[in-house]
Amino acid sequence: MKLSAAFALFSDLNTAMRVAFLPTLKDICQNPSLIFHVSRTFMSHVWAAFAAPTDENGRPVKRFGHTIQYLDGTKVTKYVALEPNVRMHSGLRQTAETAGFHESDGSLVILSCGAEDTMQILKALGSPHPVDTITSILTLCSIPSPDRVITSLVRDVLKPGGQVLFYEHVLSPRADVAWWQRFWTPLWSVFLDGCRLDCPTHLHIREMKDVDKDGKEVSMWDEGETWGKPDEPEENLWWHQAGRFVKHA
Repeated sequence: MKLSAAFALFSDLNTAMRVAFLPTLKDICQNPSLIFHVSRTFMSHVWAAFAAPTDENGRPVKRFGHTIQYLDGTKVTKYVALEPNVRMHSGLRQTAETAGFHESDGSLVILSCGAEDTMQILKALGSPHPVDTITSILTLCSIPSPDRVITSLVRDVLKPGGQVLFYEHVLSPRADVAWWQRFWTPLWSVFLDGCRLDCPTHLHIREMKDVDKDGKEVSMWDEGETWGKPDEPEENLWWHQAGRFVKHA
């Protein structure tokens, strides 16, 4: 792997510091308790600056409906957003309302819990299996134990025959790139609210298992496929995969 590619994250960190350091410092001065959540505060400013270009960069892969601006309002009646970083709620709410989803009419629900809080999600939405589609866009990289979390969501929250749609940066299949991803992850995660470069999210989802009525282990899926970004360099530390998987009925 070329050193220029291996050290590419410093360019991104430098850009993140330029756009988010002063706003984060200002927030901490106004509310000193935020010092205990400095990474989350920093990440909220980074994402506010880079959400739009990040979305545009992934647009060719995400056209099947990963984010709210891609959803067909004639088919999607309710959008449930999980965002534990409450500093992002106002921006999320504004984007959703622009797309036609509103809390006032129940078509938008914003929960401040994380994806790992399955019981809280079910309490808010009703159980069992209250949703027919789970989407994840650049989120599973920052969730502790993502394999356990996504399995719990699919098993308990997603209805039989429902689908999982995802677009994530994941562990590269190239050993040299994967080595650098693992090397840089401890540093990167400190600044970017727990984001990890080395999560094999696509493999976790593809290999997910369930237990049938006889207690036998079976595949969670009736069908599934994954694909990457067109023309993405193999040496990219942020190697992307998208996918669609349908839960067994």
